[in-house]
Amino acid sequence: MSATPAPAVRVTNTEKDEHELVAQAKAGNQDAFEKLYRKHVGRVYAVCLRMLADRSWAEELTQQIFVRTWAKLSSFRGESSFDSWLYRISVNLVLGELGSSRRKLHQDLIWTDLQSSARRGVGPSPNTQLDLEKAIASLPPQARAIFVLHDIEGYKYEEIAEAMKLAVGTCKAQLFRARRLLRGALES
Repeated sequence: MSATPAPAVRVTNTEKDEHELVAQAKAGNQDAFEKLYRKHVGRVYAVCLRMLADRSWAEELTQQIFVRTWAKLSSFRGESSFDSWLYRISVNLVLGELGSSRRKLHQDLIWTDLQSSARRGVGPSPNTQLDLEKAIASLPPQARAIFVLHDIEGYKYEEIAEAMKLAVGTCKAQLFRARRLLRGALES
């Protein structure tokens, strides 16, 4: 029985350049880390903004993510792409922030205000078109996080459940809730 050789993995120049930047940054080269920062800051910020629905909070957390990344860079083993590793740090920090009682209370108060305003007929008129980002931002924090992770970022239910320390069924129910709320917001 002959073994079939594993297919060759093509490494693009971009990946090679990123490997070199990571190696240089791990060796303490701040310029190399700055290049990594510039390359990835937009996506990290976008994920933070979608999940947190607060620009200043997203900016603050984006900075914290890169500070944490610099501090943990020596633990990056290269088993996955740097992008995946950085993204995992980002999602974990955002989920940690969403779980903190101070921020959660703030978000819950905002959601309660939105619900009571809607019941009183205050707020956007039915003719006002809400864009998707505003509609996502109006979701309750847990439903928003699950929606963003599953429908936008492509995580599986099991991965989300593990990261958020929830049951898979809870994740599915929250995603259903998020989609229903979004549909209602976009149809009005």
